[in-house]
Amino acid sequence: MKKTINFMGVRNIAFAITALLTVLALFSWFYKGLNFGLDFTGGTLIELRYEQPADLGKIRQELQGAGFGEAVVQSFGATTTDVLVRMPGDNPQLGQQVTGALQKASTERFSLTRTEFVGPQVGEELRDQGGLGMLLALGGVLLYVAFRFQWKFAVGAIISLVHDVVVTLGLLSFFQITFDLTVLAAVLAIIGYSLNDTIVVFDRVRENFRVLRKASLIENINVSTTQTLLRTLATSISTLLAVAALLFFGGDNLFGFSLALFIGVLAGTYSSIYIANVVLIWLDLKSEDLIPPQAKELDERP
Repeated sequence: MKKTINFMGVRNIAFAITALLTVLALFSWFYKGLNFGLDFTGGTLIELRYEQPADLGKIRQELQGAGFGEAVVQSFGATTTDVLVRMPGDNPQLGQQVTGALQKASTERFSLTRTEFVGPQVGEELRDQGGLGMLLALGGVLLYVAFRFQWKFAVGAIISLVHDVVVTLGLLSFFQITFDLTVLAAVLAIIGYSLNDTIVVFDRVRENFRVLRKASLIENINVSTTQTLLRTLATSISTLLAVAALLFFGGDNLFGFSLALFIGVLAGTYSSIYIANVVLIWLDLKSEDLIPPQAKELDERP
């Protein structure tokens, strides 16, 4: 018989670490705030077309040397000759200023094809819709788990997901990583990933209530978590390897996205064991909670 790992034996230490990380994350979140990108704050979009494939790193250095250190440079369109420069500010001459600075600093030939201002109202709308999307995702998770399992499982899953999101946003805030639409997409992906991890453990806990009839809830959770450990590690490690490749080789455009995913996958793996399961212990989950209402009525009849 496989040896059972006593995960819940250190649940108090794990809770203390969780509480500390959550408090620090919230402190950073509210003290420093998120470093919203131009997707949310508004700014000027400048589209350039080069005659040869553009070197984005070189363009960033040239703009920094010209005093445009806040510029975001990325490829645009299907070719490597189109470049999009995003900068804060609504100066109508900004496109010409950037073009002039690049012409002085570079020997590459290019032309200015478009200058467009994105107002702060658009940015605020995107920010509000992004926050609403995150809340709707959490609400959908709550309903899904409550219908599939039982409300105590749903509470554990939601607290676990909130922890993952708070820790991820807190670290992004602490390091002042630009929060744009790609990072928001990563946060929403974290919700789905963490939920999948948690449900695998919850499924085994529910099944083991029928198999381990004399075992306590803590013993059940230890056995269930041990049985799903290899699957959890295989999924997490393979995901982290893929995300790490994006983190180191994906360039500046994918850095925030991949970093948020990397943090979220680590937090999700941890929370599926030491938060979701611990909530079940706090709520005193019992085998009777998993009996359908009709079955309970039949059992109560004389």
